[in-house]
Amino acid sequence: MIKNLLRKNIRELAPYSCARDEFSGVAEVFLDANENFKTYSSYDFNRYPDPHCTLLRKQLDKKLGLPFDNTVIGNGSDELIDNLIRSFCEPKQDKIIIMNPTYGAYKVFADINDVETVFVNYKKNFEIDFPLLEQTIENENNLKLLFICSPNNPTGRAEEIETIEKIIKIFKGIVIVDEAYAEFSDKESCVKLVQKYENLVVLKTLSKCFAAAGIRAGIMISNLEIVSVINNMKAPYNVSSSTQIEALKILDQTSKIYQQRDEVIERRKRYFEKFKSLNYVKKIYDSDANFLLMEVEDSTYLCKKLQDKKIIIRNRTKDLYLKNCVRITIGSEEECLAVFDAIKGVENERK
Repeated sequence: MIKNLLRKNIRELAPYSCARDEFSGVAEVFLDANENFKTYSSYDFNRYPDPHCTLLRKQLDKKLGLPFDNTVIGNGSDELIDNLIRSFCEPKQDKIIIMNPTYGAYKVFADINDVETVFVNYKKNFEIDFPLLEQTIENENNLKLLFICSPNNPTGRAEEIETIEKIIKIFKGIVIVDEAYAEFSDKESCVKLVQKYENLVVLKTLSKCFAAAGIRAGIMISNLEIVSVINNMKAPYNVSSSTQIEALKILDQTSKIYQQRDEVIERRKRYFEKFKSLNYVKKIYDSDANFLLMEVEDSTYLCKKLQDKKIIIRNRTKDLYLKNCVRITIGSEEECLAVFDAIKGVENERK
């Protein structure tokens, strides 16, 4: 099935290989890649990074239970999203489905690759509209990929694993579940399904819960066939040595990271109630992520007033169903209190 979904040139691609891929021992002299023999850093940055991220993948398996052989590391999840579209979608011919509203990068990378986007709108309560989804699948030709973000950005809603399985069963292309915020949710991860369904890809990241947005480390988990496809077509040294080194250090601190994650969840619950108490906030949505989405009197005015106080939040008023909605990250206690007090100040000045 997977082979038939691939672009013809990707099916026939001969991947880049280096001499170190062909050597199974432990080398002591490296004269194969025209590197500089000297490093001016405390690390061996004069050498190319491990193209397979072997140590990092082993640590992800050990610490997070992400199976070593089923994992690919990307220069952020964005690179993996781009690689998936480039691997499976023929420009000007194939299409992808994006649930709407959601993370904007899926469409950006589709546009870059000249691939048409078909939006399937959520219901107004942000549940999946299965009759509409099934109708779209039946009526549209050349559908290759379906992206669903769970927990969803910007709504904060996470899907039950049974709901994802239902999508996988009705869509004959590749279903890509973006779990960037999954650590903040009590819903079950879809990683356990990658061995069960050949058309499933799960994306994870170190950017959110693991506090490593600056190093750009995205994770793809899928069956061996899709893993092989992405490994063959990705840039040979796509993840820097510094990223791999820092990621290993971060994964050594998982107990501390999960403790901080629990603090964010507790703070999210408290500030849900605090924001809800403000008259300026018209509606606030439940969240399975590290942010809150809320409807306010005037989102554009509010964002401007907060910027004057050097506070930046995200205005989502242009998204479907989200007129006058803002998305606020759950930061530190001091940051959350600052934005709460600022919104309360805007409320008081408009009385």
